[in-house]
Amino acid sequence: MAPAIPLRVVCLRACALVCIAVSSLVLHAQDNPPISPAGTPAAKQFDSSSESSSASSHSRDVSLNLLPRNFLRDQQNIWFFPSQLAQGRYWSPTVTVVSATVALLSTDTYAAPYFNHTKVFSDFNGAFGSNVTGAETIVIPTVLYAIGLQRRDSYMQQTALFAGETVADSEVLRAVLNTVTARWRPQDIYRQRNYADTFFHSASDVGSSFPSGHMIAAISVATVIARRYRNHHWVPWVAYGLAGTIGFSRISLRAHFPSDVFLGAVLGYAIARYDVLQNQ
Repeated sequence: MAPAIPLRVVCLRACALVCIAVSSLVLHAQDNPPISPAGTPAAKQFDSSSESSSASSHSRDVSLNLLPRNFLRDQQNIWFFPSQLAQGRYWSPTVTVVSATVALLSTDTYAAPYFNHTKVFSDFNGAFGSNVTGAETIVIPTVLYAIGLQRRDSYMQQTALFAGETVADSEVLRAVLNTVTARWRPQDIYRQRNYADTFFHSASDVGSSFPSGHMIAAISVATVIARRYRNHHWVPWVAYGLAGTIGFSRISLRAHFPSDVFLGAVLGYAIARYDVLQNQ
């Protein structure tokens, strides 16, 4: 009989899969040059030769007045996505995401017990608690918008509004999925329940687990900022690096399984890039 794989090894492998998946999004986010309207203060802050040539006729407008209309259109695109599959579109990425999620679900049984019983990440968890990381996804777009107003930088203001829009879009989807799946969190199962039977139960005191709300919001904001300011090559790395750290904290805090974090990352990225930014 083959020796059992230590829980720590299985756990680290599961987390590595999550990190690899998120890192692949970072690399994929570098496909196209950023868009900045020529002549705006934001465009002047960057290299004019590369920025001005990147303007696209497909860019969408955003403002405080346009947000409600944009939000409703985004929701229509999200909830009618199955009709796109019925037309034979987007099957390859959909099957890939579903397969990766199912694969990670099979590792949750091994990863969660390790984090439920270790104190290795106590200091890390103290610095990246739920309230702290949740506030970051609100504070960052707010501060960005305030700075844009102070500098009269319309591009920065639009970036902040896009970030807020994509968080609102992703949170609606997250709330529906959480309600439907009714998954226990790792901390709900501690010392009393079966890690292999976590779906379709009564809601826990801290809400359902699948997918991660913190991760879907963090990746949403990171993708908007990384896409619109990617002419500065360090911006995507910082944005996705912070989002990835938040994702890991959700696992180490026993608030989510690796599969919750992975699906949250994919959904947040897809909504931000292809729905809100429309692949800008």
